[in-house]
Amino acid sequence: MIATPPSSLAPVFLDVDGSDIAVRHSDGSTPGIVWLGGYKSDMLGTKAETLSDWAATEGRAFLRHDYSGHGESGGAFADGTISKWLAQSLAVFRHFAKGDQILVGSSMGAWIALRMVQELRKAGDAAVVGLVLLAPAPDFTSDLIEPVLTKAQKRDLAEKGFFAEPSDYSAEPYVYTRALIEDGRNNRVMAGPIDTHCPVHILQGLADADVPSSHALRLVSLLPADDVTLSLIPDGDHRLSRPQDLDMLVRAVGDLAKRGH
Repeated sequence: MIATPPSSLAPVFLDVDGSDIAVRHSDGSTPGIVWLGGYKSDMLGTKAETLSDWAATEGRAFLRHDYSGHGESGGAFADGTISKWLAQSLAVFRHFAKGDQILVGSSMGAWIALRMVQELRKAGDAAVVGLVLLAPAPDFTSDLIEPVLTKAQKRDLAEKGFFAEPSDYSAEPYVYTRALIEDGRNNRVMAGPIDTHCPVHILQGLADADVPSSHALRLVSLLPADDVTLSLIPDGDHRLSRPQDLDMLVRAVGDLAKRGH
């Protein structure tokens, strides 16, 4: 009998504050892997699927979900904020993850991962034993968007409550709301030292047009230095989805998983 690949299975749904959050979860050995996607991406993207296949081969637990307004989850994208998506990610983690876990966050997902560690630690939960952050974009609203807002964008935010930008990644424009930007300020993690209590491996492309490598370098400077690995990929872009990037991702996650035993 041919086993059904994990991604082809229908998601299960978890109600979080009235939003139906789509979740895919495979049981297996620990530390398990928890995938946290980026802004406007979903849990069936290339990187998440690659990790899912790898985890299945390794017999390792794998957990992923779509934030509200993303992928198969309910809710409107424009209603989303970092606080809301963080609360959903914590709810999914607490409901499905058993034992030690490694958080793998891509772009905005890296911000969610860092905030999750803070909130879990605050609650006395030390289950996160490693972080892999790809093209990390913590504090992107305050550090990468707000400083370069045009007069027209500022006017749209004030009058309409949002502005839209064409996207390199989809036909739909990216929408940034006033609520997202204001809430982002309350979730900043790069205002001072960040104590993750676990090893961190950052993968950053030097050809990333969305999140400059200087942002990753600043993040490294705020993390406990003895536990941080930074891999710079000279020709890597923001997606880091080429075969060689995916190999590097799997290696980084695999190395941390071995350490997490």
